[in-house]
Amino acid sequence: MALARTLNQNPKIILADEPVASLDPITAKQVMQDFVRINKEYKISILLNIHHVDLALKYCDRVIGIRAGEIVFDGPASTITQEQIDEVYNGTKVPTMGEGEGELHQLKTEG
Repeated sequence: MALARTLNQNPKIILADEPVASLDPITAKQVMQDFVRINKEYKISILLNIHHVDLALKYCDRVIGIRAGEIVFDGPASTITQEQIDEVYNGTKVPTMGEGEGELHQLKTEG
């Protein structure tokens, strides 16, 4: 609904702060697809603040990685390496698309 209200104002740019943070994976995918469609069909620039690395790599043309207020990567999403992603997250390995995606594991119970 908020996106529809935004589009009604004919913006040149949309700023979206964590637009999929509390959404289930299916809805998050739909929202990201909507942003891509809006960008292409209406020629509206979309600026996202997003911590879902897999979604950023899949749907965004350009990624700017920031750590401690400093830009550590700025370039096409298709060119970022796992090492650069790790640098953004201060040396912590961050799972990207395909790593554990969709895997189910049985929980072990005691007793």
